[in-house]
Amino acid sequence: MKEYLRLTEIQKDLSVGVISCVELVNHYLDRIEAHSHLNAFVEVYQQEAKETALLVDAKIKAGTAGKLAGMVVGIKDVLSWKGHAVQAGSQILNSYIAPYTATAVQRLVDEDAIIIGRQNCDEFAMGSSNENSSFGPVLNAKDNNKVPGGSSGGSAVAVQAGLCHASLGTDTGGSVRQPAAFCGVVGLKPSYGRVSRWGLIAYASSFDCIGPITKSVEDAAILLEVMAGSDEFDSTASSAPVPAYSATLHTQKKYRIGYMQDMVDNPALDPAIRDNTLALLHRLKEEGHQVESVQMQTLKHLLPTYYILTTAEASSNLSRFDGVRYGHRSADAVDLESLYKKSRTEGFGAEVRRRILLGTFVLSANYYDAYYTKAQSVRRMVRDETEAFFKDYDFFISPVTPSTAFKIGEKTADPMQMFLADVFTVHANVVGFPAIAIPNGEDADGMPIGVQIMAPNLKEADMLAFANQLSKLAAGTLDV
Repeated sequence: MKEYLRLTEIQKDLSVGVISCVELVNHYLDRIEAHSHLNAFVEVYQQEAKETALLVDAKIKAGTAGKLAGMVVGIKDVLSWKGHAVQAGSQILNSYIAPYTATAVQRLVDEDAIIIGRQNCDEFAMGSSNENSSFGPVLNAKDNNKVPGGSSGGSAVAVQAGLCHASLGTDTGGSVRQPAAFCGVVGLKPSYGRVSRWGLIAYASSFDCIGPITKSVEDAAILLEVMAGSDEFDSTASSAPVPAYSATLHTQKKYRIGYMQDMVDNPALDPAIRDNTLALLHRLKEEGHQVESVQMQTLKHLLPTYYILTTAEASSNLSRFDGVRYGHRSADAVDLESLYKKSRTEGFGAEVRRRILLGTFVLSANYYDAYYTKAQSVRRMVRDETEAFFKDYDFFISPVTPSTAFKIGEKTADPMQMFLADVFTVHANVVGFPAIAIPNGEDADGMPIGVQIMAPNLKEADMLAFANQLSKLAAGTLDV
């Protein structure tokens, strides 16, 4: 079967009978089995996907199929689907079955997307390499000795290796965009609240976003169009009208673009990423866009602010996993206190325990003001400066990661080195603005490089149109 880069290509062939949804599902199931060594899926819904494909084929023949008919999707193992297991890559939720469906997943199903399985991820979405999963690491399909990025590594690899057409991931500090860059695919983080978080197992509630991973900007647009919108189950979901993102992708508009020279010139940045980023910025200038170097004073505070606030929220959110109500319960407990301690120690992995401890520390009575309160103040300052920036510019462009995919085990012994992998992506989460990672070539070893676009709050329509234009420019296919 040929490789489909866009849903429109699939739907065109479906409409004339060249393929069927059943054939598509069987194709992906065969590929999942053939590439099981990548460890991208923790569970495959083989029979259910086939049954759904039959129903969608019937709808296509009847002319009643939804917008996503023909799209075979995998979902990250932090998204609930009623009647299906969800574990957040952790043994603390062993045997847990979701009693309801995440709004984002339900909206895909309502438009006839076919869910093929749940995908491996860093435990509770905490990680930048997908090495923290209790199901074992995911392997990058380009080089099996290298990481796929995290925490949505299984979701990115599944799209990269053609195990499904698209995936749903989550992005708390770059967990959709960073693996997308490492795997050479498209990863979209919407504005905070643009997509409902109902049914998402929380890591850090004021940062978490659900976003698509695809092979094209077009498919990211249609998935966001379907998922976005208000939700009675999530009071933080935006009630702003949802534009027809997929209908406004083609533009010849010239934009005002800012980038930080200090980011690009940083000696810690991989030379290939620097060269490809600068080359793309140069091509944008040649196309008539206004491209300028800017300075933003608060960006040096991003990583400490992000990790203080997210670990604090994780400490609070993960307190519910205690061995009492659901999930893993220690067999060695002798009283209530030992039940809590032993269940959590046995159920949580090392990285999750580290972040819970850090978060509990910064929320403690003696340090609350010194760390948590101050970090909230800095977050406000960063947002104010970012909003001021977007009064003069349409977009902010940066690398996605400081390096291409690194070797498995290379950074696990040094948490600080692992945290630095998020240095370019946490900005969008701290301020809650949308950002997208698109492919921008490869390094000398053939490993993918990404470039990131950030836009003002709720300006996904403009961002996607520009990303569509930029992806063609990066690939050398822009019509001029």
